[in-house]
Amino acid sequence: MNFAPLPTVDVASVPADALLLDVREQDEWTAGHVEGALHVPMSDFVARFGEVTEAVADGRRAYVMCRVGGRSAQVTQYLVQQGIDAVNVEGGMIAWEAAGRPMTTQHGAPAVVL
Repeated sequence: MNFAPLPTVDVASVPADALLLDVREQDEWTAGHVEGALHVPMSDFVARFGEVTEAVADGRRAYVMCRVGGRSAQVTQYLVQQGIDAVNVEGGMIAWEAAGRPMTTQHGAPAVVL
């Protein structure tokens, strides 16, 4: 079988107004995330797939993130197979934090990547 390479981008290529899909688990999200990101943990992904299709209904590209890029690669592959324009953010939240891109929390504490 021939598999197309997984579409990926580095964190510097993610537009400020991008639709970010964060597939990390709740504890990771709580510790620190990108403001405005759509949080759909990989463990809930199939059950909450409708939220994702709704978010990309206008043809927006989904930038998929996890901690380092493994889980998000699996989700990106699934989305692409469903005909959704999705790319994996290389290096995930670790690379995002290292690049100094903005992060937030809901509880006012400094954002960290678990």
